[in-house]
Amino acid sequence: MSAVLLNGKELAAKKREQLKKDVEELSTKGITPGLAVILVGEDPASKTYVGAKQKACEQAGIHSVLIKKPDTISEEELLAEIDRLNKDEMIDGILVQLPIPKHISEQAVIERIAPNKDVDGFHPINIGKMMTGEDTFLPCTPHGVLVMLKEAAIELEGKHVVVVGRSNIVGKPVGQLLLNENATVTYTHSRTKDLRAMTKQADILIVAIGKANFISAEDVKPGAVVVDVGINRVDGKLCGDVDFESVKDTASYLTPVPGGVGPMTITMLLENTVQSARNRQ
Repeated sequence: MSAVLLNGKELAAKKREQLKKDVEELSTKGITPGLAVILVGEDPASKTYVGAKQKACEQAGIHSVLIKKPDTISEEELLAEIDRLNKDEMIDGILVQLPIPKHISEQAVIERIAPNKDVDGFHPINIGKMMTGEDTFLPCTPHGVLVMLKEAAIELEGKHVVVVGRSNIVGKPVGQLLLNENATVTYTHSRTKDLRAMTKQADILIVAIGKANFISAEDVKPGAVVVDVGINRVDGKLCGDVDFESVKDTASYLTPVPGGVGPMTITMLLENTVQSARNRQ
């Protein structure tokens, strides 16, 4: 039996319709949510992501500002730009598109964004609140994964979740969010011994390792829920970290790439921006 597809594209469209109504309601109170995106350099993938974010903002009625900076910008100049946006009352969310040039400290940039405008959910204060289960801006991709699982009515409490990958952007926070939902979470990564023995124990397998088609049917317990966060390009086509064709007859639920987790990431960014505007109200 083939896996049920967790269609992020359809869910994102539904969520964005609701966000559009939320923005309209805020506008009746004289508030327009505002998102500022800083793009440093000419990275093609970053340009694509930023373009998609701007388009999504426009469709939802969110005021969007794109600030382009050359990759020669100094760390001091970039931090000064963030300071300016922190003080701008028309801006509810600030996002610096990663990656940034190596001569600039990524951590310094993340920490300079005011926590109440950190709609990416990367600031240490917001990460700390997430760890303790407090209300805060959640990192967009992990939050998107959680929303997808909940919308599909997949039981989380007591389930064994195995996360493949330990990045600060996806792996670590997604595990914490599911721990907050009373799942039992195991983190695995490139140094894990006998990775397959770990992944085959998973009731819910979340893969965010950045290697095309890395997980196959042999790595998956029959009936497991498999969430593929990876985005890779092979022979000009997009694919995930999970070999979709191999796994689709083993998993009970499976996210496609493209059209799975990706659309939810931007949707959660919009949701955080709208929530920030509500907080301003």
